[in-house]
Amino acid sequence: MTSVRARPRHPHDDAPDTDAAFHRIAALSDGPAKEALREEVVRAWMPMAERLALQFRNRGETTEDLRQVAMVGLVKAVRRYDPDRGSAFASYAVPTVIGEVKRHFRDHLWGLHVPRRVQELRNRVRTAARELARTPDDRVPGAAEIAAHTGMSEEDVRIGMEALGSFSTLSLDAELHGADDGYALIDTLGATEPSYERVIQRESVRPRLRALPDREREILYLRFFCDETQSRIADRLGLSQMHVSRLISRTCAKLGEEAGADAA
Repeated sequence: MTSVRARPRHPHDDAPDTDAAFHRIAALSDGPAKEALREEVVRAWMPMAERLALQFRNRGETTEDLRQVAMVGLVKAVRRYDPDRGSAFASYAVPTVIGEVKRHFRDHLWGLHVPRRVQELRNRVRTAARELARTPDDRVPGAAEIAAHTGMSEEDVRIGMEALGSFSTLSLDAELHGADDGYALIDTLGATEPSYERVIQRESVRPRLRALPDREREILYLRFFCDETQSRIADRLGLSQMHVSRLISRTCAKLGEEAGADAA
């Protein structure tokens, strides 16, 4: 007795027969009757759109939002489909709905701006990593293994792997793993050290200080390094306090101009 092999079930074998409806839509003029028929067709194909939406679960978007986006794609497909081109509606609607969902992920859910090519590499790497991880040891595949599995170059695989962390961003206020004292990510960030600027300024005037006359160099040393007052410096050097003040102002202005000229 010859056995009969069952024909594999198509994922949309339960799709409604709307060919006649699409031909009526094409023949109608724009108006309420045409819109009502379109809505009827959309309702008939909603189960297909929902199945397609559920393929994108667990990727950072709610199921309800995925359904809504898929319905937008379905409405677009119904409005744009031309039955006179000879192709079945399902073959036109499926890529339209999936494309709408992918655009939603690309345009609204990436935490960082990532070029489309990098997003596509990320998706291919993610899919391949899932396929290769279905092993008894559940190990994480490396870049070379993913490249061999997909036919991608190892460089593209690494780019895709780096983009895996760009889909969602971590708040700076997020508490670090294992921290029990409220220590957050922002606490690990460095800040500009104000003393760096002072070091740069000192190094820029150091050669000029060496070239100063002994008296001017001593006055600056006593004032800015020993924190002496102008009056005490004047008494020490046998000068008037006013003369010390003028020497300090004139010498500092000269050093500033020379350092600025060197930097320029």
